[in-house]
Amino acid sequence: MADIVSSTKRSQMMSGIKSRNTLPEMLVRKALFAMGHRFRLHRRDLPGTPDIAMPGRKIAIFVHGCFWHAHQGCQYAKIPSTRAEFWTAKLQGNADRDRRAADELAAMGWRVLNVWECSTRDPGSIAKLTEALRAWIDSSAPTGDISAQSIAPACRP
Repeated sequence: MADIVSSTKRSQMMSGIKSRNTLPEMLVRKALFAMGHRFRLHRRDLPGTPDIAMPGRKIAIFVHGCFWHAHQGCQYAKIPSTRAEFWTAKLQGNADRDRRAADELAAMGWRVLNVWECSTRDPGSIAKLTEALRAWIDSSAPTGDISAQSIAPACRP
């Protein structure tokens, strides 16, 4: 199946995708701030440059786009039909890099949480997202994932 837009238009669209201060990231930051947590943004001195770092608690939070980070089992993480080999390799490389960064952070004594974009898409689930964030932060789990599937199992995408 051919792409429905020209390669010039596709390039323009792709170049407009932000890597920082995305809407999902802003929603997570807003929820954390409302809970009274203070944090640092985009710490370049930490492996993987976490979107949110809570140094006092040694917590690193990554807010991942489902497509760009190959969220397994998510409806938003489909491989494009155009140049499928390229996209498969690209997205797998992103996922591998994420795992390496999480492993390095864990070796440094940091806890790592991945918040997936799909958990922020439904305005009605923001309260559930906040509760999931609170529960994980208050736990002692070394790693965690918050996705639409984990906060709303009955509404699985």
